[in-house]
Amino acid sequence: MDTLDLARWQFAITTVYHFFFVPVTISLVAITAGLQTAWYRTGKDKDLRLTKFYGKLFLINIAMGVVTGIVQEFQFGMNWSDYSRFVGDVFGGPLALEGLLAFFFESTFIGLWIFGWDRLPKKVHLACIWMVVLGTQLSAYFILAANSWMQNPVGFRYNAERGRAELTDFWAVLTNKVVLVTYPHTIFAAFLVGGAFVAGVAVWHLVRRPGVDVPAFRTALRLGAVVVLVAGAGVALSGDQQGKVMTEVQPMKMAAAEALYESEKPAAFSIFTVGSLDGSREIYSVKVPYLLSFLANGDFDSEVKGINSLQQAYEQLYGPGSYKPNIPLTYWTFRLMIGVGMTSVALALLLLWATRRGRAPDRRLVWLALPLPLLPLVANTFGWIFTETGRQPWLVFGLLPTSAGVSPGTTTTEILISMIGFLLLYGALAVVEVKLMFRAIRAGLAGVAPEPDTPPEPDDSGKPLSFAY
Repeated sequence: MDTLDLARWQFAITTVYHFFFVPVTISLVAITAGLQTAWYRTGKDKDLRLTKFYGKLFLINIAMGVVTGIVQEFQFGMNWSDYSRFVGDVFGGPLALEGLLAFFFESTFIGLWIFGWDRLPKKVHLACIWMVVLGTQLSAYFILAANSWMQNPVGFRYNAERGRAELTDFWAVLTNKVVLVTYPHTIFAAFLVGGAFVAGVAVWHLVRRPGVDVPAFRTALRLGAVVVLVAGAGVALSGDQQGKVMTEVQPMKMAAAEALYESEKPAAFSIFTVGSLDGSREIYSVKVPYLLSFLANGDFDSEVKGINSLQQAYEQLYGPGSYKPNIPLTYWTFRLMIGVGMTSVALALLLLWATRRGRAPDRRLVWLALPLPLLPLVANTFGWIFTETGRQPWLVFGLLPTSAGVSPGTTTTEILISMIGFLLLYGALAVVEVKLMFRAIRAGLAGVAPEPDTPPEPDDSGKPLSFAY
């Protein structure tokens, strides 16, 4: 592989690894805040213990997220300096707000929440965790605004002399039509992960430790399952809107997602397609008539542009070259994103049914404890792979090809050495993360039970010494 391929692989590995922690952080802190709100309103001991239990898991996860996020950012200067120079003036605004406002805002209130249990009034302490929730939402929005600019550049002018994009309208960047649909879709997908995580941990305790903290974990199981169902509906609705915007601003990505080689009116949705090895034509497919036209344009009788016609149009607009992404990768990650995500919704529905009317989950459901949290996490990963690879060969759509963004002075050996180092580091962090998580999960609510109120010890300082040895 050449320098460009290695740089792309390294960024893909570090980004996907970092994103394992992001949806858990976004959703688990909100669920923890909801549990603490329930304790504040009801005073029930189980709500307090669940708050501390899932709050501890949230803190372990966010620590790893911060570490891996910092490592990811190093690559902008290491392997992608030309890309950083091109987008720096535009990205400076949202990324500065993410770092200086959202991240420090979030970190401050996390500290107050951790150390304020016995020092702050209950209402103030509760407000701290909700401020953390707000911080995570702001952080997600600013990051997605920067990423959405890569999908649909707006609010800028191109400085040909300096060879970079320069910001002219910051509000246009923050209200980009892509970020307005990507943000809710990403947040709903994050809650799909968090709800499944909460439910999966609860299932494990209820089945493997029958009779221990049953009311608390039954509450957590049903809460997590409901969150998954609501988030699943939100993912589907927001994804529908996102698909229509994607067709408008990146028609090649939509065509590649469907392996639609020739323009169709009306266009059918492909359930299964086999293409040629070079990805240039369709050999066999199973389709649902009219559905793609509706998903792409909201009209069952509309035309959807195909890969071949878009390739010709892009050659006329941008010059000779291939403007097709990796068709098999784009096609299957799109379907795996949907299929795996909806499978987690089905499993959550199964859990709700199994625990209806006070029933305890059957021991046979223990097999859900591990795959349930992982399925939406895998679906999130497929979604981001689709989003980023479907944009290829562009780093910034229509402006900066991926091949033009790599650092000119970086060698293949340097990237290979740093990639091996990152893999070793991330492997060690994975071991630490898994051990800490499993240790906290196995401890259960006993590890976070509030200390019982005990009367103060009597003061015997004034009594005469009656015995000494």
